[in-house]
Amino acid sequence: MTLYPKLIMDALATVRYPGNGKNLVEADMVDDNMRIDGMNVSFSLTFEKPTDPFMKSVIKAAEKAIHTYVSPDVQVTISTVSRQAARPEVGKLLPQVKNVIAVSSGKGGVGKSTVAANLAVSLSKLGYKVGLLDADIFGPSMPKMFQVEDARPYAESIDGRDLIVPVEKYGIKLLSIGFFVDPNQATLWRGSMASNALKQLIADAAWGELDYFILDTPPGTSDIHLTLVQTLAITGAVIVSTPQQVALADARKGINMYTNDKVNVPILGLVENMAWFTPAELPENKYYLFGKEGVKTLAEEMNVPLIGQIPVVQSICENGDKGTPAALEEDSITGQAFMELAKNVVEQTEKRNAERPATHIVEIKK
Repeated sequence: MTLYPKLIMDALATVRYPGNGKNLVEADMVDDNMRIDGMNVSFSLTFEKPTDPFMKSVIKAAEKAIHTYVSPDVQVTISTVSRQAARPEVGKLLPQVKNVIAVSSGKGGVGKSTVAANLAVSLSKLGYKVGLLDADIFGPSMPKMFQVEDARPYAESIDGRDLIVPVEKYGIKLLSIGFFVDPNQATLWRGSMASNALKQLIADAAWGELDYFILDTPPGTSDIHLTLVQTLAITGAVIVSTPQQVALADARKGINMYTNDKVNVPILGLVENMAWFTPAELPENKYYLFGKEGVKTLAEEMNVPLIGQIPVVQSICENGDKGTPAALEEDSITGQAFMELAKNVVEQTEKRNAERPATHIVEIKK
């Protein structure tokens, strides 16, 4: 039997690509590099992305079609080509990002997302290039806090890759899983699905040049935290807690998660949120609703800096709901508190970078 290209192409025309329903020839997926040598045939199939989910099954189907419609004796060699460049390997994902800061809390309800949003705004007001990733996959709140709930990020071809372009608000580049899911529906995902979605928001987005990349992490310790430390070299963590004892117990766990030998991410400092209540009409008065200086005591005990004390005022909640972070009002009590926090984060980051080696990405042990 003599092989020739039309025989092979006719066989490949019986194989459909599941992504669009077209056959491989129609879809222009068969490269023009076909080589035939006796009963040996080799060629390439072109896929849109190097991570195409149908790649393996299509290659098997192509081999089977040639054996079925041409001859079972044909030796088939199929290589693959991608129209898009491959995602950079872990460790080279964000080459233009100088500092990655994880804002974390041991438990929910302590105002971690409020602190992350206002820290980002304050750093931007200080003149830094800032990105903010809402990594709280199951409870994304940044779209509301920045009043961009209707935003739908689009992809743009950059350096041969289709990258998600972050939404920009108040000078901050922002991405959240909240842009891609129905805000009225619960996000019911297995851990691996959530982790893959998070990796895409990090690796397949056009973050560009940033001085500070703020991660608003989920409360507690979870798969998401593991994904973050296995994907990014985190410069340091900011731990948020309220002063009461039950929150402090969880804050200790949060500190341990970052500082244990396997993860080894430095703690830049602790933030005491809801430190006291100050009524707008009595700005000099302080009422300690949740206990006094509990986080300050914990910071001394754990030998880490206390880098911010944020008071409770009615406007902080209202601003969050309206999508105008309190840090935008520099002259307000909370605006000043967040500006002080941002300056302390910058100081502690620079100190950490001068005194300690770069953080290593946590390796995945099989």
